[in-house]
Amino acid sequence: MQLTRRSMLVAMGLASAWAATPLAALARSIGKRADAPFIEALIAKMTLEEKAGQLTLLPSAWGGSKAAQFNPPGNGQSFDQQVADAVAGKLTGVFNGNGAEMARRMQHAVMTQSRLGIPLMFAADVIHGHRTLFPLPLGEAASFEPELAERTARAAAFEAAGAGIDWTFAPMVDIARDQRWGRVMEGTGEDILLGSLFAAARVRGFQGDDLTADDAMLACPKHFAAYGAAEAGLDYNTVDISERTLREVYLPPFKASFDAGALTTMASFNEISGVPSTANKWLMTDLLRGEWKFPGMVVSDYTGDEELIMHGFAEDGKDAARLSILAGVDMSMASNLYMMHLPALVREGLVPESQVDESVRRVLTIKAVLGLFDDPFRRIDPAREAKRSMTAQNIALAREAGRKSIVMLRNEGGVLPLPLSSKVALIGPFAEGPHDLIGGWAVYGDDAQAVDLATGMRKAGGTVTVAEGCGVETPVPGGIEAALEAATGADVVVLSLGEAQTMSGEAQSRTDIIVPRVQQELAEAVAKLGKPMVVVLRNGRALALEGVIRDAQAILVTWYLGTESGTAIADILYGSHSPSGRLPVSFPYDTGQQPFHYDRKRTGRPQPPGPRVDYKAQFREVPNEALFPFGHGLTYGEVRYGDLHLDGQVLPWDGAVTVSATVTNSGSHAIEEVAQFYIHDRVASVTRPVRQLVAFDKVALAPDQTKTVSFRLDRSMLEFYGLDEKPVVEPGEFDLWIAPSAQAEGASGKIRLTA
Repeated sequence: MQLTRRSMLVAMGLASAWAATPLAALARSIGKRADAPFIEALIAKMTLEEKAGQLTLLPSAWGGSKAAQFNPPGNGQSFDQQVADAVAGKLTGVFNGNGAEMARRMQHAVMTQSRLGIPLMFAADVIHGHRTLFPLPLGEAASFEPELAERTARAAAFEAAGAGIDWTFAPMVDIARDQRWGRVMEGTGEDILLGSLFAAARVRGFQGDDLTADDAMLACPKHFAAYGAAEAGLDYNTVDISERTLREVYLPPFKASFDAGALTTMASFNEISGVPSTANKWLMTDLLRGEWKFPGMVVSDYTGDEELIMHGFAEDGKDAARLSILAGVDMSMASNLYMMHLPALVREGLVPESQVDESVRRVLTIKAVLGLFDDPFRRIDPAREAKRSMTAQNIALAREAGRKSIVMLRNEGGVLPLPLSSKVALIGPFAEGPHDLIGGWAVYGDDAQAVDLATGMRKAGGTVTVAEGCGVETPVPGGIEAALEAATGADVVVLSLGEAQTMSGEAQSRTDIIVPRVQQELAEAVAKLGKPMVVVLRNGRALALEGVIRDAQAILVTWYLGTESGTAIADILYGSHSPSGRLPVSFPYDTGQQPFHYDRKRTGRPQPPGPRVDYKAQFREVPNEALFPFGHGLTYGEVRYGDLHLDGQVLPWDGAVTVSATVTNSGSHAIEEVAQFYIHDRVASVTRPVRQLVAFDKVALAPDQTKTVSFRLDRSMLEFYGLDEKPVVEPGEFDLWIAPSAQAEGASGKIRLTA
């Protein structure tokens, strides 16, 4: 399927099919008494305390198996105390609870004992699967298949909604250009087009065609906004960027999400230009509600409103609640500040009651959109929860998604695929065992139910001898000696190396994005045997590869692939499938290049091709490019790109030109090639990136087959934000590439846009 920047812009700029649905009509009715009389009647009956309760979301006191690691239970409450608060109208719902039985008990108490009978809403962090875990989002982005992400999100919603969950805090749509940032793993990487397409796809998958269905859950694109631009890649850190960069780079995936139907979003932890997002009226009200006409609800991130105090932006909790509600943050998560302070703030005249009513109206309308007023138990059924968990269909999808997420960086001498008859020494801390398989942010998943690499290779029929060699960051007594013994009797060595899944994710920023030294030493020792060596990386970010790991004959990037991790990798290692993934993030030569992204600016002193030239934009130690660039990925075929062909040398202002090239697989394996269409605006009123991805097409090629890939280029694909911060297109000359990566020449040419 061909995907283009134009298709993204059309989806973002025109009324979509979703806009004509009853769901959208109900969403648009927010604030219109005539369209939602039952909501207005409820608001009229509510006390200030009950209104504040509808704007308060807390961690479940009866949490999921891992929930307390991510979100400690709220306020030290017991479950019975939390149920009592729900009955008293002091909260709108809970998140990361312990399944359908927990939700049933809470909802039954509220619907039978509370004064107003307003149903609770149950939320959770369903980031890349519920019980069945799919590849972490960054890995799945490597598939370059938004349709795949829509299917895995649909499957996750099927499981999670079956467990009583109405709302997921996903997708994360932050563009991330500094690989030191741990939360790179939750998003789609560094590219705007890829990020926007995957954001919309995941929203569609989570929400389905009907949000009242018992297999649909509300999406919450996050973190609004620019969280991925945190300085130095340090989690929760300051962001200071121009409005142009904000609009061109960080906002498009959010707009794509909202145009796909998302009705909630989450405020980011960071500040932008000195104003924390949770108190940023320009961001939450002027832009989101005013300019974009977003009809939905904004929730704070975990204690984000309370953190205004430590930012130095609010005096105390009461002031933080005031600033947050006035900025346009409708719901307070985890801090309980709204419940504690909003009633007094209204009574003292510091917050208009109409502002509180507007937020309550949005929350109640969301509950109506979810069908909770019609049937508060529509997603709550313990028997259904068990039937939907880890079905054969979802497990098969996890395997498909896993293998499509794998990226082959090198394959010198055709060492891969491995013959099933080969004797393999599988060495490294991730070779075997139920750990580091499913990845971070898996509240309900379990490594014990996932397939490790050794098991996957043996299931495929391979002969495997396993040696741990070392731990992730610490040596193992006798480990290297055992590894060398295993390698000595093998035909090929497969090194399973990288990061523990706890090394990426929230609060897991790294100063040096390398494979830990102890693993590097293991690899160096094994390499001295001279055996063919395949490196299988386990990682949640791009890594700066060094030494024999960087120079191994073959390198696979396997991220954290989820439930079917080992089987998916074995499918690629033994060649039952050709690798088809492409890097959604650039792998640098060195950590010191961070932040790095392919669509950077040229500068006034660009480094020319060839040897290093003094007084040009280049580091002393490494080139000003990636070791393995965005879009890079090899297959088991031999791919050649033909010359670029245009059906016109001039692009008319109101016309279009077809840009095409041939792609040939001269190898002996069937493959899928991702042909990528890039542009560069040579001269503009605002300097432009050296390349920008505007379209891509995943093409299936049989051995010795040639296909023509074609892209329609029109003026909309050349748009940028001009000097007045408004979208603009300017006549001029543009460089064009259809290529296998952001640094490859592929098929290249140029075209002129005329006014």
